Amino acid sequence: MSKLRVNAFTLSLDGFGAGPDQDLANPLGIGGENLHKWMIGTRFFRKVVMGQDGGTTDTDDAFAARSFENVGAWILGRNMFGPIRGDWPDDSWKGWWGDNPPYHVPTFVLTHHKRAPIEMEGGTTFYFVTDGIHSALEQAREAAASKDVRVGGGVSTVRQYLQERLIDEMHLAISPVLLGKGEHLFAGLDMPGLGYRCAEQVATPLATHVVIERA
Repeated sequence: MSKLRVNAFTLSLDGFGAGPDQDLANPLGIGGENLHKWMIGTRFFRKVVMGQDGGTTDTDDAFAARSFENVGAWILGRNMFGPIRGDWPDDSWKGWWGDNPPYHVPTFVLTHHKRAPIEMEGGTTFYFVTDGIHSALEQAREAAASKDVRVGGGVSTVRQYLQERLIDEMHLAISPVLLGKGEHLFAGLDMPGLGYRCAEQVATPLATHVVIERA
C-alpha cells in the first residue's frame, strides 16, 4: 500500500530542521548546512545530487539510498522550493537545483500564490498547489500511482502532515550539531498521543538515524 513518508530529514541535537534567516546565500538558514555532513559525503548523494563519483558506502549511504526507493511523487513546502515570498514576481526562479532537480517525478509545491507548472529535465515537473495539504496529498497520490509519496520539507510542511496523522513513516537523521534557533520540528506536538512510535535506531559517527512509524 502506498505510504506518505519523510526520509533523510536532518535535525540538530536541539530539534531544529533548519537554521534561521534563509536566503540565497544560506538556503538552509545560517548554520543549516552543518546538519547534513552525514549525507553529503555518501556515494548515493554524490552520484544522484552532484553527478560525481566516489563517496562512502556505509550506513549513512544506505539510509540516503533508501530515502529514494519506491518514491512516485514529492510534496514540498514553498521554502523548500525557494526563498521568494509573496506573489511570484516572474517565472525566472525554478528551484535551487538547476535544470535537472534530483526528484525525477511529479513534485507538488505548497503555496498561497498560483503559478503554472514547470517541466524540468530528468522527469521532474513542479506543480503549485494553493488549496492546502490535503489537496496536495491527493494530487501526489494520484501521480504516484501505487508508489509512495515523500514529503521533502521544510519543517512547517512536515509538522502540518504530522498534526493530521497523515505521515506513515519518518526517517530522521539527528546530527551532533546545536543550532540554538530556527524551525523546531516537535514543538507542541504530542507524538505518542498522535500515535507515533520509534521503530528503528542506529548511530553513526555523523548522525543517529531514527525511524518513526504511525501505529
